[in-house]
Amino acid sequence: MKTFLTQLFVLLLFSVPALADDIALGGLVLDRTISRFGKDFSFYYSGYWRDMPATEGVTVVIYEQVYPQAGTFLWVEMNQKRIYQTYFGRRYNDVKHMAEQAVLLSVNELANIQTEKMLGQNDLSVW
Repeated sequence: MKTFLTQLFVLLLFSVPALADDIALGGLVLDRTISRFGKDFSFYYSGYWRDMPATEGVTVVIYEQVYPQAGTFLWVEMNQKRIYQTYFGRRYNDVKHMAEQAVLLSVNELANIQTEKMLGQNDLSVW
């Protein structure tokens, strides 16, 4: 019985890395928002982001800074580069429209990232 359990353990131990090679993560969207407007923005943005192809290895983080008397400042970073920023007042805002604008800018930045990968360039800002 002990040898059977040892063989089973060894089999499971060597089969885990084989399964890990098959797992491919798409782009991650991290939500660092705290207000209702920020959560709604993140909901719409991530919904559009899920439908985009070729997002492997790209990380998007949505940040928010709340100013109690003035409103909310929100920005989106893709691979640690700010690509979109907006301001939400204290009243109603068209959050869905703002998320669509952010996704359009994300598509542009994603195309730039894919171009850099294809050309083998790490940083185009050197030029």
